[in-house]
Amino acid sequence: MHAMAEQIDSRVGKELGQMSVGRLLLLYSLPAIIATVASSVYNLIDRIFIGQIVGPLALSGLTIALPLMNIATAFGTLIGSGAATIISIRLGENRKEDAQRTLANALILNLIIGIAISCVGLFFLDEILVLLGASTSTLPYARTFMQIIFIGNPLSQLFFSLNTIMRASGYPTKAMLSVLLTMVVNVVLVYILIYRLHFGIEGAAMATVIGQLVGLIWVVIHFCKDDSHLFFTASAFKLQWNIAKHIFSIGLSPFCIHICSCFVVAIMNWQLKNCGGDYAIGAFGIISTVVNLLTVMVLGLAQGMQPIVGYNYGAKQFSRVFRALWITIGVGSCITIAGFAVMQLFPLQIASLFSDDLVMVTIIQEGMKIYTFMFSLIGFQVVVSNFFQSIGKPKISIFLSLSRQVLFLIPLIVVLPVYWGLQGIWIAMPIADLLATAVTAILLVYYYSKVVSEPVKAEFEYENITAYQSDFIE
Repeated sequence: MHAMAEQIDSRVGKELGQMSVGRLLLLYSLPAIIATVASSVYNLIDRIFIGQIVGPLALSGLTIALPLMNIATAFGTLIGSGAATIISIRLGENRKEDAQRTLANALILNLIIGIAISCVGLFFLDEILVLLGASTSTLPYARTFMQIIFIGNPLSQLFFSLNTIMRASGYPTKAMLSVLLTMVVNVVLVYILIYRLHFGIEGAAMATVIGQLVGLIWVVIHFCKDDSHLFFTASAFKLQWNIAKHIFSIGLSPFCIHICSCFVVAIMNWQLKNCGGDYAIGAFGIISTVVNLLTVMVLGLAQGMQPIVGYNYGAKQFSRVFRALWITIGVGSCITIAGFAVMQLFPLQIASLFSDDLVMVTIIQEGMKIYTFMFSLIGFQVVVSNFFQSIGKPKISIFLSLSRQVLFLIPLIVVLPVYWGLQGIWIAMPIADLLATAVTAILLVYYYSKVVSEPVKAEFEYENITAYQSDFIE
């Protein structure tokens, strides 16, 4: 078995270090894109069933619950993305035992944090939902949905985290299949529980948790096999603070994105409630679902880039690192430009998929055209932010992640509705997208010029990556 594992190590190393970067990006990104899109598709299908069968207020309740779901996902991303980046770099350095210990620590951290989040969330659920903008009409829907989600949260969080690590450790296709399996189970159960058995919003939550449980079983079985490239070993199951803090430091960037999303959505919900009522909240839920479906394609592309960049950065092959970046930026931008065209040309058709309520459809149609006006720029911003995370530079990645939502979007959401009401909320997003993209471009040009003009310094930065991470934590 160990001889087979060594052969797999050699195969993965040869792929990441020698294969054409374009072919590698296709090999790793296509499964990641399919996986992330599949995950978003079953969220979209949930909303179609809920909107068409349960009603528009249930859609609004689901939107109110979204920040809480993002918090749970954020911690899985914190651990999964941080561990995946470290594992990619350690494999590039041929330090497999350290990669095994990182995997084991990721599992332990997920269980501890996942259980803690569930306990706190269930205990203060009603109070939190009211703070997030729930009204007497939408609170029952949001409460019912989140009670079930929180019960299954530790397992769901563990699935997201371990699946990210599976992809980064050389199994992009297997990681894709685990998400597709989760999607199929979810969609089948949504049809049965909502359409056939009329379980309402409870059915959507039950389908989500059960689907992710099935996916988790698939992933755990993979990591229990010692012929896998990376697998669980009994000796590695000891929580080590030095590993944990490196996981947190690198995973902090995507974590901040999710946490900031929670605050943004909470503020957005309050402003929407004040300017447009419960229907405006539901409309925002639909618009953000469609936008997310397109954004996760770019995120999947960036996830495919991560092991390529991480491995070659660890192996000091900087020309391959930047070639992977330029290709990913180009493809990511094409995705968001195409998405921009679809949302601008067909907003009525998209809105009609989710509801037949004329008021809801009208708000979705008008809001989508304004909200997505600068969406074509998102591909560049997302890829570059993920690039800095992939090479173990959390400070830059975190700043870029925060700039769009904290520095620009939140102030705009607060100020613009004072002058333009509901329309001001929609206008805030394209302005934030434009400003964040400009900041991202400036930082990328600065960093690239430093690496190109000072290759010795680039290698020095690589040698001191751990010091950077330690400084950040301390």
